Amino acid sequence: MAELEQEVQIKQAEMKRGEDGAYLGQVIFTLEGNQSAYEVLLHSKRGKDWDYSIHFAEGPRNEEELLAVDARLEEDDDLFDLLLEAAQASLHE
Repeated sequence: MAELEQEVQIKQAEMKRGEDGAYLGQVIFTLEGNQSAYEVLLHSKRGKDWDYSIHFAEGPRNEEELLAVDARLEEDDDLFDLLLEAAQASLHE
């Protein structure tokens, strides 16, 4: 996990709860070796099963890199958990 933390730079992370109690999070990050910065939007009705979407955040946009990062998020639980935990750390209930 320490190697992963060196590879990922989190620029911004936040999470809020909506009026319906659902969790809504956002993480902006970069990955070592990639040109683009990414924004992951996180959503969960109860804080257990999470849905996400990934978009470009800023700077250069490389569609192939975005697709590769999306595929990695699907397969790499440690990466997903790192981003989720960063957002959850900002939650003030």
